[in-house]
Amino acid sequence: MAETPKKKKKGHVVMVPFMAQGHIIPFLALAREIQQSTSFTITIANTPFNIQYLRSALSSSTSPNHQIRLAELPFNSTLHDLPPNIDNTEKLPLTQLMKLCHASLTLEPPLRSLISQITEEEGHPPLCTISDVFLGWVNNVAKSLCIRNLSFTTCGAYGTLAYVSIWFNLPHRKTDSDEFCVPGFPQNYKFHRTQLHKFLLAADGTDDWSRFIVPQIALSMKSDGWICNTVQEIEPLGLQLLRNYLQLPVWPVGPLLPPASLMDSKHRAGKESGIALDACMQWLDSKDESSVLYISFGSQNTITASQMMALAEGLEESGRSFIWIIRPPFGFDINGEFIAEWLPKGFEERMRDTKRGLLVHKWGPQLEILSHSSTGAFLSHCGWNSVLESLSYGVPMIGWPLAAEQTFNLKMLVEKMGVAVELTQTVKTVISGKQVKKVIEIVMEQEGKGKAMKEKATEIAAHMREAITEEGKEKGSSVRAMDDLVRTILSP
Repeated sequence: MAETPKKKKKGHVVMVPFMAQGHIIPFLALAREIQQSTSFTITIANTPFNIQYLRSALSSSTSPNHQIRLAELPFNSTLHDLPPNIDNTEKLPLTQLMKLCHASLTLEPPLRSLISQITEEEGHPPLCTISDVFLGWVNNVAKSLCIRNLSFTTCGAYGTLAYVSIWFNLPHRKTDSDEFCVPGFPQNYKFHRTQLHKFLLAADGTDDWSRFIVPQIALSMKSDGWICNTVQEIEPLGLQLLRNYLQLPVWPVGPLLPPASLMDSKHRAGKESGIALDACMQWLDSKDESSVLYISFGSQNTITASQMMALAEGLEESGRSFIWIIRPPFGFDINGEFIAEWLPKGFEERMRDTKRGLLVHKWGPQLEILSHSSTGAFLSHCGWNSVLESLSYGVPMIGWPLAAEQTFNLKMLVEKMGVAVELTQTVKTVISGKQVKKVIEIVMEQEGKGKAMKEKATEIAAHMREAITEEGKEKGSSVRAMDDLVRTILSP
């Protein structure tokens, strides 16, 4: 009797992002990069809302996605004292974010079931899991099944290390000084209390935030290595410090930017844009090169009503052209209707009539705006995805960090890269129109500091392009890192 031939072993990678747009988009980009470098089947596992979003993004793509699968992990938000059908941070008030974080721990049993199903269908377990650093419990699942696990930080190396080390060590609680050193950084690197989000400032190790963040990242630090959405040439020090701190391999495979299907806000945010792409591009086409200031605080952040008023006053006083992605201020439903009283009387009408300012409500085509030659600077919350997108097109930044590791990103952009200036931080500060005007002039001027920042941003953009270049035997640093990552996944 002839022996039954064995099935050829195929590579399968299971990816588990945290339930937030800023994490899911880089995970999808990473999945595509791995797919293009290998013949692996990739399964992205997540909660129903996020799988629905990913399904829409994949179906609208023109590139082949037959090896990227999606798997729903059952999740009932009401069992965790969350609003019905909410399993993503997008529509969740900040006050309830920690409920979602703790609820993510309940995804462990369905993930185990998914891996068991894959193992049964294919005759062997997946090659590895790739999990978000905030989902460290996936490492326990993988190790219990003798599967390699890699952790993915969707932030930069510098910001990741600062965020991790401060949460782990709470160095600001060990001194009365406003300035303090952070373990993992050289002693001459000083951080400041004003750079800490209110939850981190108040943390004592027993609070809800500490009880989630510290154990999850600690588990991620026991994985087989970290993947980082950055570029070796733009963060050499940050990567060196992160590797030293983790004592693990770290692969910088960035910039992991949204694929073409997510470039417009409809597919990227899951919502209709507040402006037609053609209308936005025509408006930009009418402006001089590097003359427009682009303003956006990301998908989950906003500023206070008084800060919004001051920003509008400063913009008008500056006389500069601008595109402002504007949504309701802090304390209101960020996805709700915008009220005219939040801006100076007649401001939007004056900007529209003079064609000097374009106010886009809710969502706008960020990548298309940043890539346009008329865009000269980006006033941003300094979320890492926005930082990468801005620098990829050589656009210098005005920083206004609001949450997470954003203040640490800005610190690096200002002190180490020289491509940004700080306007203010958080929603707690009071600013004036004069402050806004002054900072805009610094960055937008064609000489002096503005010119130097533009030159440095352009240089960084070139490094980022080179990192993902693959011409013959010449490979960029991120391509080489991806090759090494794949070898690690395949190794016994």
